[in-house]
Amino acid sequence: MDGDALIETRGLTVEFPIAGGRAVHAVSGVDLDIRQGETLALVGESGCGKSTLGRALIGLLRPTAGEVLFKGERISGLSEKELRPFKGKTQLIFQDPYASLDPRMTVRDIIAEPLETCRVCKTREETTGRVLELMDAVGVPREFLSRYPHQFSGGQRQRIGIARAVATRPELIVCDEPVSALDVSVRNQILNLLKDMQGQFGLTYLFISHDLSVVRFLSDRTAVMFLGKLCELGPTREVYENPLHPYTRFLLEAVPRPDPRSRSRERPLLTGDLPSPVDPPSGCRFRTRCPYARDICAEKEPEMRFDGGHGAACHFPK
Repeated sequence: MDGDALIETRGLTVEFPIAGGRAVHAVSGVDLDIRQGETLALVGESGCGKSTLGRALIGLLRPTAGEVLFKGERISGLSEKELRPFKGKTQLIFQDPYASLDPRMTVRDIIAEPLETCRVCKTREETTGRVLELMDAVGVPREFLSRYPHQFSGGQRQRIGIARAVATRPELIVCDEPVSALDVSVRNQILNLLKDMQGQFGLTYLFISHDLSVVRFLSDRTAVMFLGKLCELGPTREVYENPLHPYTRFLLEAVPRPDPRSRSRERPLLTGDLPSPVDPPSGCRFRTRCPYARDICAEKEPEMRFDGGHGAACHFPK
């Protein structure tokens, strides 16, 4: 996709101090751009820093170093008061629809909360009318306006969460594994809803997931993350059909296949244990698990090198 960058990171680093003067290196020096109107998928194992990166992008976490730019304007380092106008332009869809909705609030109040916080509507009647329009858009019947979260299924709750996220007409939505807690039968419905809402409202998505089949269906570009670092970035089709980084190839090999003949093939396995984000390896962070690692991988950190729009941070890309 061609287009201007809606949001960018430059050397973004997020660390969490722990005992003994040490720190968890959750995100380390990430350079990334998300273009207006696209869906950028962010994939990787649990604990690799995906959610931390997403929250830092929209101001929910303060970066330790580096910067975040929204439409070319630096927003990292701003005070809470200065960030307030920006927060109406970004929203988050949470992973767990059972925990992300306040059980004491009705559907009307849940969806209306961002409208009231950002002062989108002038009267209560106007707010309620807007809530009903959003319920129509996500497929929640209007007669459920006064119901509470416990009266809904997981898929219905996630629809309410999506309605809340798009209420202020944001430009960027971070979708933090929004279907991983749902039944398989409901996932496609929510994914199709997200695509429909993107077209209807002109949204840009950062879609965080560990499910590569979901990513392939939804995203325009895919970024692969390992232990706080980006290791590959490119158009989704190219990443899937021609992965450049060994870690990406292992992730794709691990995807279950419906064909029994392909299931019988012996698949390569990652060696070693997952390194600690408190004490990451020198050089390439994947080297302790990589069967192709050489001496230079321990001595020098690989830079992200692009051939066209597809790049990998590897000394020996495929």
